[in-house]
Amino acid sequence: MKNYFTLILVLFSLVFFMNCSNNELRNNFVEENYTKEELTIKMRDGINLHTTVYAPKDKSVSYPILLMRTPYSCSPYGKGKMKTSIGPNINLMKEGNIVVYQDVRGRWMSEGVYDNMRAYIPNKKEDESDEASDTYDTIDWLVKNIDNNNGNVGTWGISYPGHYSTVSTIDAHPALKAASPQACIGDFFFDDFRHNGAFLLSYFRAISLFGKYKDTPTDTAWYSFPKMNTQDQYQFFLDAGPLKNLNTYFQYETLDSKGPQNPNRKDDFFWKEISEHPNYDSVWQSKGIIQHLDKVPATVATMIVGGWFDAEDLYGPLETYKGIEKHGKDNYNTMVFGPWDHGAWARRRGQNIVGNYYFGDSISEFFQDTIETKFFNHFLKGKGDKNSGLPEAYVYDSGRKEWKSYDAWPPKNVVKENWFLSENSRLSTLPPVHKSYIKPIKFISDVKRPVPYSEDIKTVFTPRKYMTDDQRFAARRPDVLVYETEILTDDFTLAGDILAKLKVATTGTAADWIVKVIDVHPADTEDNKNNKKFQNHLKMSNYHLMVRSEVMRGRFRNDFSKPEPFLANKKTAVNIKLQDVFHTFKKGHKLQIQIQSTWFPLIDLNPQTYVDNIFDAEATDFKTQTHTVFTDSTIEFTILEN
Repeated sequence: MKNYFTLILVLFSLVFFMNCSNNELRNNFVEENYTKEELTIKMRDGINLHTTVYAPKDKSVSYPILLMRTPYSCSPYGKGKMKTSIGPNINLMKEGNIVVYQDVRGRWMSEGVYDNMRAYIPNKKEDESDEASDTYDTIDWLVKNIDNNNGNVGTWGISYPGHYSTVSTIDAHPALKAASPQACIGDFFFDDFRHNGAFLLSYFRAISLFGKYKDTPTDTAWYSFPKMNTQDQYQFFLDAGPLKNLNTYFQYETLDSKGPQNPNRKDDFFWKEISEHPNYDSVWQSKGIIQHLDKVPATVATMIVGGWFDAEDLYGPLETYKGIEKHGKDNYNTMVFGPWDHGAWARRRGQNIVGNYYFGDSISEFFQDTIETKFFNHFLKGKGDKNSGLPEAYVYDSGRKEWKSYDAWPPKNVVKENWFLSENSRLSTLPPVHKSYIKPIKFISDVKRPVPYSEDIKTVFTPRKYMTDDQRFAARRPDVLVYETEILTDDFTLAGDILAKLKVATTGTAADWIVKVIDVHPADTEDNKNNKKFQNHLKMSNYHLMVRSEVMRGRFRNDFSKPEPFLANKKTAVNIKLQDVFHTFKKGHKLQIQIQSTWFPLIDLNPQTYVDNIFDAEATDFKTQTHTVFTDSTIEFTILEN
């Protein structure tokens, strides 16, 4: 029962293994219209991967194969046990496709040793394998052995399965015609568990999901999650103290001589990777897939999907799209970004609400019915040429609350503008008129009273709601600097990335820097009466909607591979790239910037005195410091021209 609950917690809390809702169909549709076969496919090195095939009972036509490879289980296992919905969405299920799920190497019912984001091996030898070769071997077997397939294969997946969809395009099998990596992990140093070197402490309980080895195929969860025994995660982590105190939650042991591929180790290998490799070293560099996107052939059409408010994986899909675009000049490569949190585009819930914020109705349904279905059908059942009828970029303006389409992303009619963090809490387009007008603005960063990332008192498995949370609670703290425009007299649209170019100083030798871009709503903004999740004490009047945010661990300001301390009290440049947005700040609103140095416990607490590895820091290393932001600091916006 415990293992069953663990599995349910993973599937529904993380929403990593997501299928479309079947509210529009009977629960037994799959059983009535598909057959299920469980089989194993042997890889080139002899490892067998568990694979489940759902094939239409109607054999009057041939069908494409839609493949999802996952570390999250292709359950239910066993004869007669079937999913109630299959495929990327309800339309592709109804129309008929051969839908295949596979447990990746070392997970669930598959053999082998799991490696978290297994490194791609260029120029593989005959006895070498990676996820690209596992995908190639799987597709090769499927097209040769599954009856009634038309020879065309598509891959898809959300989050980690999205990563495997990206991997499928590297050295792709000739039968692979279409891939849709969705919320795809691109690099674990910048996605999910790390952001620009800062550790996402709030993902603490999810680490065991990825870091426990198993030595035999199993249909039962072999890992467990740490118990916090409190509903106040802020206090839990504050009481826990330095990161090294969390080692006990992961059965921490010293590595033996057999190294990370020894399946008999009892420690959590993912926690060891994170804690023993705090810098962007060869371990993390080898696992990234972004740097291999020059190997995506023009024969594979790609549609990258992401959510503007995805707390887990925003870096990955944006950089995947841009990477393929950069290297694949002849590739069919498109992107779709909507006002979603992690994986929400795969649901059919009518209203699109992220946290407290309502963005509109039937947005996910529009994506599934009009975009995703059309993409797969064109390349797997149709002509398969570049005339798909879809634009290069289908993007949702989260301020105007409407879809737009462009033939490039960012759109061609954008300009870069630098806005200054002026004194008197003003965000200004005018620079200081003279050096004497450059002012230091100071605040105290207290390690015993860090700035919370949310005003909610609760524990969460992985945080999501904060991406649209009302930021008034932070704006009213003395350790958060606030800069904002006057009330806007015209609509103002950001369309692309944002670069914060800070000039800072600290009395210590280490610091984090967090930048948040916020849409301040007018006082007369009405509540969404249909939002049942909306808390009574939160009103849309003057709501501070966080549009984008990011952290930079200051030690990595010059090089993620070579950390360096700050010189105390010396003015220093720190640049922070914030991921792309598409948001219109409407007339009557204000654009606000918040600057802070703690964001707890979303990210771990910086000692604010330099140590080589924060995971080894002692309690005595943590010091309250005074930080300074200078008024020649700027925010570079990508602005859409009319």
